[in-house]
Amino acid sequence: MSFTEKKISVQTLLALKDALTNIFWTKKDLRQFIELTLENPLIVSTIDWTENTKLESVSQIIDRMAKRQDLYQTDLLKLIQETGNFNDFSHLKMWDDAETKIKKAKTAVEKLRNNTKGYFDTIEELKKAEQARATNQAKIKESITYQQRLDELKSKFFEIAINDNHQNRGHQLEKFLNELFTFFDLDPKSSFKITGEQIDGSFTFDNTDYLLEAKWQKKQIDAQELYGFGGKIQGKLKNTLGLYVSLEGYSVESTKTENPSVKAIILMDGSDLMQILEGRIKLTDMLYIKRRHAAQTGEIYYRIVGI
Repeated sequence: MSFTEKKISVQTLLALKDALTNIFWTKKDLRQFIELTLENPLIVSTIDWTENTKLESVSQIIDRMAKRQDLYQTDLLKLIQETGNFNDFSHLKMWDDAETKIKKAKTAVEKLRNNTKGYFDTIEELKKAEQARATNQAKIKESITYQQRLDELKSKFFEIAINDNHQNRGHQLEKFLNELFTFFDLDPKSSFKITGEQIDGSFTFDNTDYLLEAKWQKKQIDAQELYGFGGKIQGKLKNTLGLYVSLEGYSVESTKTENPSVKAIILMDGSDLMQILEGRIKLTDMLYIKRRHAAQTGEIYYRIVGI
């Protein structure tokens, strides 16, 4: 009996589920990894990634593929190989309790490796594995356009930075942020005016609407400016939040204020923006981390370090 006529063991499938669940923290990154690995990724779209937990999504995919190994065994082998070869866990460092998450991921991958010793020992299977790797690498190269677009945005930002006309630079910044937020699928809206107010923009993230205020001025933002922005948010629907972007940062007074008008705001500065443009963290991940920190601690300013 040839290798491909054998069923993949239950122990191996369980180890694969555990490893996939732990090597990525967000469902979006996990889904992308699986889609890039599979030769037939359409099965991924049959899963409810919004309502399911990571484990539920992974279990449903693996179980469906395992029931039809006559159709999906090659893709299962690709998942086993690529997951077993996983050895870079640096993307987990940005999340809380990173050491524990990395340790769990490494343990799960090692368990998968131990369960799959001998799976790729024959020359025929080694060839197939190499072909799978080549296919996966080709798909990854196609996704390099992400980095190219990010580099274009960074170059555009530096062009704005050397503009001596501060008023013109402010308008350029609004347009730039609109492009950046579009790039990360945040459905941004350009600046608009309502009675007595000027709003720099708005966007939607994680089913929550945000108002945007962006400033690029020589001085740091003080508490009074945050109070003014907070007042605009309080006049909107109850669950509306605000993102204040100040390239020159914030005064200590503004970041330490306990005024309730600012408790629906999270803050970003120039350092945060550069981390995004340099590809060290996604804008969506930064928003998630900052919002969660604010919800847990009440602190509206949180600097993400160590990425």
